[in-house]
Amino acid sequence: MDDRFVHLHLHSEYSLLDGACRIKQLVERAKELNQSAVAITDHGVMYGAIDFYKEAKANGIKPIIGCEVYVAPRTRLDKVSGLDNSPYHLVLLCENETGYRNLIKLVSRSFTEGFYFKPRIDRELLKEHSEGLIVLSACLAGEVPRALSRNDYAQAKEAAQFYLDVFGPEHYFIELQNHGIHEQQRILPDLVRLAKELQVGLVATNDCHYLKKEDSATQKILICIQTNHTLEEDNGMEFETQEFYMKSRSEMFAAMRECIGDESVIEQALDNTVKIAQRCNVEFVFGHHILPRFEVPDGKDNVTFFREKCYEGFYRHYGSNPPAEYAERLEYELSVIEKMGYVDYYLIVWDFIDYAKRNGIPVGPGRGSGAGSIAAYCIGITGIDPMKYHLLFERFLNPERVSMPDFDIDFCYERREEVIDYVIRKYGKERVAQIITFGTMAARGGIRDVGRVLGMDYQQVDKVAKAIPMELHMTIAKALERSPDLKIMYESDPQVKELVDQAAKIEGMPRHASTHAAGVVIARDAVESYVPLAKNDEAIVTQYTMTTLEELGLLKMDFLGLRNLTVISDAEKMIRRQNPDFEIETIPLDDAQTFEMMSKGQAKGVFQFESGGMRQVLVQLKPESVEDLIAVISLYRPGPMDSIPKYIKNRHNPQEITYKTPQLKEILDVTYGCIVYQEQVMQICRKLAGYSYGRADLVRRAMSKKKHDVMEKERQNFIWGAKKEDGSVECVGCVANGISEQIANEIFDEMSSFASYAFNKSHAAAYAIVAYRTAYLKAHYPKEYMAALLTSILDNTDKMLGYLKECDTMKIKILPPDINRSRTGFIVEDGCIRFGFLGVKNLGKGVMQALVKERDENGAFQDLDDLCERMYGQDLNRRAIESLIKCGALDSFGHNRRELLEGYSVLVSDIDNRYKNNLEGQMNLFDTPELSATKQSFTLSHLEEYPPDVKLAMEKEVTGLYVSGHPLMQYRETAKQLGTVELEEFSSEEDSGLLLQTRGKYRDGDIVRVLCIVTGKRTKILKRRGYMAFVTLEDTSGSIEMLVFPQTYDQYRYLLEENQVLCIEARLSIREDEETKLVCRSVALPQEAVGQAKPTPKNNPTAPAAAAPVRSAIKPTEAGMRKKTGKRPGLYLRVPSKESREFLKSEQYLDIFEGDMPVYFFFKDSGKLVCAPHKMWITLNRPLYAQLSVILGEENVALVVPEKEGNL
Repeated sequence: MDDRFVHLHLHSEYSLLDGACRIKQLVERAKELNQSAVAITDHGVMYGAIDFYKEAKANGIKPIIGCEVYVAPRTRLDKVSGLDNSPYHLVLLCENETGYRNLIKLVSRSFTEGFYFKPRIDRELLKEHSEGLIVLSACLAGEVPRALSRNDYAQAKEAAQFYLDVFGPEHYFIELQNHGIHEQQRILPDLVRLAKELQVGLVATNDCHYLKKEDSATQKILICIQTNHTLEEDNGMEFETQEFYMKSRSEMFAAMRECIGDESVIEQALDNTVKIAQRCNVEFVFGHHILPRFEVPDGKDNVTFFREKCYEGFYRHYGSNPPAEYAERLEYELSVIEKMGYVDYYLIVWDFIDYAKRNGIPVGPGRGSGAGSIAAYCIGITGIDPMKYHLLFERFLNPERVSMPDFDIDFCYERREEVIDYVIRKYGKERVAQIITFGTMAARGGIRDVGRVLGMDYQQVDKVAKAIPMELHMTIAKALERSPDLKIMYESDPQVKELVDQAAKIEGMPRHASTHAAGVVIARDAVESYVPLAKNDEAIVTQYTMTTLEELGLLKMDFLGLRNLTVISDAEKMIRRQNPDFEIETIPLDDAQTFEMMSKGQAKGVFQFESGGMRQVLVQLKPESVEDLIAVISLYRPGPMDSIPKYIKNRHNPQEITYKTPQLKEILDVTYGCIVYQEQVMQICRKLAGYSYGRADLVRRAMSKKKHDVMEKERQNFIWGAKKEDGSVECVGCVANGISEQIANEIFDEMSSFASYAFNKSHAAAYAIVAYRTAYLKAHYPKEYMAALLTSILDNTDKMLGYLKECDTMKIKILPPDINRSRTGFIVEDGCIRFGFLGVKNLGKGVMQALVKERDENGAFQDLDDLCERMYGQDLNRRAIESLIKCGALDSFGHNRRELLEGYSVLVSDIDNRYKNNLEGQMNLFDTPELSATKQSFTLSHLEEYPPDVKLAMEKEVTGLYVSGHPLMQYRETAKQLGTVELEEFSSEEDSGLLLQTRGKYRDGDIVRVLCIVTGKRTKILKRRGYMAFVTLEDTSGSIEMLVFPQTYDQYRYLLEENQVLCIEARLSIREDEETKLVCRSVALPQEAVGQAKPTPKNNPTAPAAAAPVRSAIKPTEAGMRKKTGKRPGLYLRVPSKESREFLKSEQYLDIFEGDMPVYFFFKDSGKLVCAPHKMWITLNRPLYAQLSVILGEENVALVVPEKEGNL
């Protein structure tokens, strides 16, 4: 090896936020240093092992696979705070395949058995899995160095002796490090002495966390991001020096020479790195598939069983005399599947789908290219006829390209886990694991992270981040080229330059690990015998990503949860109460009423078609078939959207459709002359140029990935044909089929330009079927469908509000929760939809089910006493009763909510006492009708009901919604006068991913006016700038968060309170990585805003006229104050009681305006006048007076001034 030194202790970017060595660059750096090998030893994990291996191999560098593991001070099972939360470090390197297998088992067990703050192994595991591993004693945190730091040489020697005994003298080395840290330098002589005494080899390492010395700043930033600190703050993890980088042999020698006098010792330690590297030889095999074994019932042959199942379904679907081409297609697919060895794969998928169907778990008709397989359709894996929709098998399984097929399956999102549990039971829990995924630092996110670390002003960082275009795959480098605003800031402001430069260095690095939403790996043997495992929360996950697992040949499955399948299933159950024979699978696919509804754009709540843009396309297109829906799903995406106008025009004017050659008509007729699908590209290659479908798929892939060299070669083949090596014809080419060279070139160009955007028709067709079913249900069974839809999104307030508004539009009344009528979910009742118990907080599912069961078996609850008696001992606790009262579910008992709320506690205590004293529990055995009849009934006190706004606030508190009305309903005319915008217009789901800088017709930075109610507020103090607020706003269509910066908050804080209805002018803030927000500009009460509304500003042409923003800060009321004269001047407030909401609200406002004016409270319940403590005295101003008048009523607020004082 050229430089005779190899780095054996190095942390890559996969030591998440603690390593700045990016894999590609670290391999390049090794080449620069003429070091022919390098290791990665990330902290406790092996996330990057395969990526590193491939990159190193591709660049002629020898990869050494390793890990710096954590060793528990006692055992991995001991987890006592103070004793076990500071594990030792130990570097393990794989010498061979056996070492790799042992290392992945050690790393896996560190998570699955030993995790305590860190993933930990122990001496027991090291003894069990020592073969094939080379061990280094690690850094200052290693067991040996740590003992030496404590001046405990004997303990250090004992530890070293243990490792020597377990691994042997050829496999244990003591590390020497010098990063200029005093403690390291102090113990280096002891390490040399220890090695000499035990006759253990020495090895020089540098604990690399970054590549070059100047990269230390990047490492520091990563640590600050990890610990949520700024550079100015002490985070407790900062490196003492800047020496943790990849050094040359000469630099390593110089560092060691500072502390070790014997140069021969240093040379030996450096040489040993090369010797160790030479011994480390691990090779990975890619592309060799390791499928689990599928056990066929009754000991049948797998191929025979597979064929039987396929032909059973074939005749079931197509009858006893199916078309010959269908039978040929099935035989062709079966031969390919058998030849490629994927029979077991089909059977494994069929088995768990069959389990789901047998157990009533809704399964989707298909997803992805798998829907193109007639074998999958016949055996029951998919539910869409590939022959009817001209779907291609080769798009899924190409006999000319050896790659694992990939069925992605949709299940009911509530019962998806049952299917995974079945797979775990069938194959064994040790053979099944979920799959890891990594969140990476994108361009804008990196800017924001680094901005926080640098302590920069939020608004300045926000401005820089928003100067980066919101486009897919956007990078900081691209943004500097394409964004003039960013470039100007970058070149003119040194602070911005530093921000951008540092963000570019961390851009794309993995930020955190999480669990893939759907991915599951099923292995032939224990998963930990193939790949390392980790633990995310409670999920056992592979440490390699989905792509890497596929490369290693493991079977990866996507078990996806699709909410719409649950909605369809729930609606189906409700429909069957009136129509027992209803089956969603058998509905007609050409229903005129369904297509008429969609043609009117009434697709809110319809799968795939509910966004504003989609509804607009439907209105223009007026779909008449499922083929139309398939096309719209395929076209409504970035890129192909430009073809929508042409598609619609041709759809309505078929006489204007032209084809470059008649052969195209048969292929493009279904899409009115437009290339829409990937399958059409394949069909064109086959029909016009004579390609096989397998070869055509290879060409499609090359086009979609823009492989220009491959494409140019294929252009010649497409036009003129190609021959195989043996001289036989592979494809004849267009010219041989009578198509001119010019036309062939034009067709090839059109295919090439569209191939990267063309959509997989199999996937679109499967989802179009699901979409059609939801539309059919909405058109024919609107109440059942909307009830099921509302049940499915109870945890999403914005969607709830949107669908409740849609119910209002559809003239479907929503009935409030009722103890004697509601069930768990939303249900249809007397032509209306009844609110379900699931929507009420503090009711566990067990309580809901118990309520319904008790009511069904023993009749309706008569009153509160009856409810509490019958539900005693079934977890109907005080919080649950309170929630039922607050949401109005007990209104039918004949008492108002105040009476129930203030009286239930006494009743519950009375029942508790009766049961505790065995007055009821033990006498039940001897109960007689006479005794029961004489039981005393409980009487509630008569009290005045709460005001309507208080009742609404209670409903909002326990359901997240205003059930019996909405505070904004009385402001409808005001909203029209002000031209406000509904919040759903800014929804982050509105056409998400299509126009990344917009939300519908609105763009980032637009000024808008909204009329809404405040439903939440939290404040945060900013250094040297005061308080800012995060305010949650809601209207009848949705909700949104609003940021209120200090200057604005100081001006309007007295208005920004919960349950306050406000007119707000704000700026839209749209980011690609989070929900849309508003940034507050001004606030006013609605009645004050009406006279001050102004037209849309000229600098905001995108804002519609109906949404003209408020342009000036709206001042609080100028009305005069009600004054009296008296001997005790001050502000006098009349409130119901000290516990009343009015008193507490008033107290909050008084606290804001601290001053020297006395405040007096008159408490109506006690009749006492009390002077408030001095801390509640105020500086009076008109805004405060006005707000107190709103809270208490004008008649309950008065200012008493001395007789000599005039008017204010």
